[in-house]
Formats: sequence, C-alpha cells, structure tokens
Amino acid sequence: MGKDFWARSSLAKELFAEADDALGFKISEVCFEGPEDKLKLTSYTQPALLAVSYIAFRLLRMEPGLAAGHSLGEYSALVAAGSLTFKDALCLVHKRGRYMQEAVPVGVGAMAAILGSTIADIESALLQVTSGTVQIANWNSDDQVVIAGHKEAVEEAVIHIKGARAVMLPVSAPFHSALMKSAEARLSVDLAAVEFRDLRFPVVTNVDARIIRRGEEARDALKRQVSRPVLWQSSMLVFQQEGAETVVEMGPGKVLIGLLKRISRQWPSPPRLLNIEDGESLDKCREALSGSA
Repeated sequence: MGKDFWARSSLAKELFAEADDALGFKISEVCFEGPEDKLKLTSYTQPALLAVSYIAFRLLRMEPGLAAGHSLGEYSALVAAGSLTFKDALCLVHKRGRYMQEAVPVGVGAMAAILGSTIADIESALLQVTSGTVQIANWNSDDQVVIAGHKEAVEEAVIHIKGARAVMLPVSAPFHSALMKSAEARLSVDLAAVEFRDLRFPVVTNVDARIIRRGEEARDALKRQVSRPVLWQSSMLVFQQEGAETVVEMGPGKVLIGLLKRISRQWPSPPRLLNIEDGESLDKCREALSGSA
C-alpha cells in the first residue's frame, strides 16, 4: 500500500519519512510489508490510510472545489484543505484507532453490511433487536447500509432483515456506534489540544452531510463523528447540488467511486469518476484532468 508512490517520487519518500517520525514507528514498513494482521488493527489502519491518501493528493498537485472523506478519510480531506497539519492528523488518528479498539474488547462488537434492503426495513428490524445495542453506522448508498453494535445484536438484526444479503465485516471494533462513546470522550480531549485552521476549500462532513469552511466546525464534526453514523449517501448528494463534474478517490481501492457510481445513476448528469491508488492510476488521472484523455 503506497509502495509504488514511494518508489517513484522523492516527495512520497519525504512524506512517508515525516509520517514515520511523527508516529514514532515505521508506518511505511507496515504499509509496504504488513503483516496483514497488523495492518488490520485499527490503530495502524487509520494512520496508514491517512498517509497514503494524503500522499496521493500531494502527488496530483491539484486542489478540488469540494472534498469529503469517509470516516477516517475526513481527516485526510482536512489535511488536504490545510485545516490540520499532516503530523497532527497522523497522531490524532493513531490515538483514534487505539481509543476505538479499547472502547470495546475484541470479539464483543461487530459490523455488518446490509445489501439490497431499504433504510425503512433496516430501521424496523433494528427496533426488534433485544440482545444488545445495534444501529446504523454507515449509510453508504440506498442499497448499502452498515450496521454496528454488540456482536449478538448485529447477528440478531441480520436475521430480522428480510430479503437482503448481509456480510459480516472483518473489522476490529463496532465503529460509528454508541459503543464508541468512551473513545469519543477521549479523542475530544486530544482534538481540543490541536490547532484547526480555516479550510482552503470546503469539506462535506460525515456527521451532518453539510459543507464546512471554518476550523472550529471541522473540530466539532470530528468529535461527533466517532459515535455517530457516516452519512455518505447524503454527503454525495451535496456534491450533486454543488454541480460536481469530476470526482477523484484518493488512496487504496475503488470503494468510494463504486458507491458514487451507484448513487449517481439517477442524477441528470453523473460525474466522471477517477481514482489514484498507485503510480499508474496517478498518471491516468493527470491525463484525464488535463483533457488529454
């Protein structure tokens, strides 16, 4: 993850070295070499994703008119917009991952993606659960919603949701649920101690699906984000309202542009979708944005 950037770019090498220094351990080695079990631990996953997505942004050398980041990606968007320093964000997300992991013992919480059901049916099913806490954690699109909570409650909810496919997710904690309240309280102290500057370009927040431009708005949104749902479907509708013509996903994989492809099917003018996850896709994106492709 990110190794191709490192191999091709002196700027990427500098930024990975900066990330290693900020964290006090070599996140670059975790990105490049794993092991996968270590990379899956959220205290490593979060700074790794932040580093690679921010490096992708810097290598593109273009600024957007509007940005958003899914969960951890909101930190990447705020670093790109100049609200947070790269160093501060890395330290914050490393702590965020640790706090989230420590909020619920491994095996106690779970998350599941529900595919092909309506929000109304999912909410109705959740009301029938009696074995613990479970709630919507990510509203990714009309046909993909993630639920999170106590493992038994998530499994019970899946039984109640009829006519849908459920996929248990390989995550280490029930993110964006009420079980993360203790992590939210701990992270709020750290967020209060870090400088947030006003944004160079606007960002759509996960927690409210609204545009922000001021540093204090960013701080508040990140505090509330930990235990509340990611409103991705609504956030992408803001992009439609703002007339987004091209959307670029930064970082490993194509999950977000895959979601937006489904979300934007009903839009009068769906945006062009690009991604940057390695040197080849970076070159293709540059060509497309320069008008040569």
